[in-house]
Amino acid sequence: MGNTTSCCVSASPKHRRSNHSRLEPYRPEPELSREDTGCNLQHISDRENLDDLPMEYNPSDHPRASTIFLSKSQTDVLMPNKRVREKRKSLYINHFTHISENKHHPGPLRRKYSSCSTIFLDDSTVSQPNLKYTIKCVSLAIYYHIKNRDIDGQMLLDIFDEKLHPLTKSEVPADYDKYDPEQKQIYRFVRTLFSAAQLTAECAIVTLVYLERLLTYAEIDISPANWKRIVLGAILLASKVWDDQAVWNVDYCQILKDITVEDMNELERQFLELLQFNINVPSSVYAKYYFDLRSMAEANNLSFPLEPLSRDKAQKLEAVSRLCDDKYKDLRKLAKKRSVSADNLMVVRWCPAIIS
Repeated sequence: MGNTTSCCVSASPKHRRSNHSRLEPYRPEPELSREDTGCNLQHISDRENLDDLPMEYNPSDHPRASTIFLSKSQTDVLMPNKRVREKRKSLYINHFTHISENKHHPGPLRRKYSSCSTIFLDDSTVSQPNLKYTIKCVSLAIYYHIKNRDIDGQMLLDIFDEKLHPLTKSEVPADYDKYDPEQKQIYRFVRTLFSAAQLTAECAIVTLVYLERLLTYAEIDISPANWKRIVLGAILLASKVWDDQAVWNVDYCQILKDITVEDMNELERQFLELLQFNINVPSSVYAKYYFDLRSMAEANNLSFPLEPLSRDKAQKLEAVSRLCDDKYKDLRKLAKKRSVSADNLMVVRWCPAIIS
């Protein structure tokens, strides 16, 4: 054991440190460009900034930009037609006109009005819209898109052409691109998809956002030849982005019996590419589309149903109001501490009166 000629010789700590010292220092490898790696994908920082574009060209991105469907619907409402002018009368004028005309023969009013004993509210809010009437409004918006489209600058992409990619096995008519669909036909198509896939009303609003974003980004118009596949692609994408339990592409093949999964996958892929993979919908944009849909519905006499405020609903509203009040009570206290009135900067000093 103590023999110096033993073959089991352990290196001393000095030797171990000297071995580590002979290692070469770390040198980071030079970064390879996208051309060297063969990947020519555009980086997100290199893409065109949407905020730099004019506001009117991005209604689905900017909350202050006017929606396209509302402006197209107003072109019909502003026509010098007596029937249209009658629609645009205020509820106040319509109410008293109805009373004056039926003074001796009173009948049901055109609209329900609240009183001291009864309050009428519609069950549609920006957070929980009414499903049936939201689908009706979105169908009406699509109808105005098709009716008031730019026929001269129309461009039709193959992926949306119903002649090249039919949704049914029945033969597509030769004049399929000549006649505009009615609003009822659009409503039945959208309602069938939403009912079968059990989609929500919020998904319908996001569908309209994606539809107008597609028309803006791809610079195309929705027409009788492509409206079904454009709406189908927007619903497919909106259901996956909005709902937690998304509907698979194969599920839509169960709804539309004659379409294939490969066709649905290709439709989704090209729809995303045309959107430049911008599927973000800010809350401000969502709220703008909701209230613009209500404005369009009011101008077209498509009012949301009114129901009397029940005791249970009143208690729920009161509970929500108290919850919000308690939630923001602390924030209001902090705001009061941060902002001090200018009156508090002046200190009142009491001086003894000097009587000479």
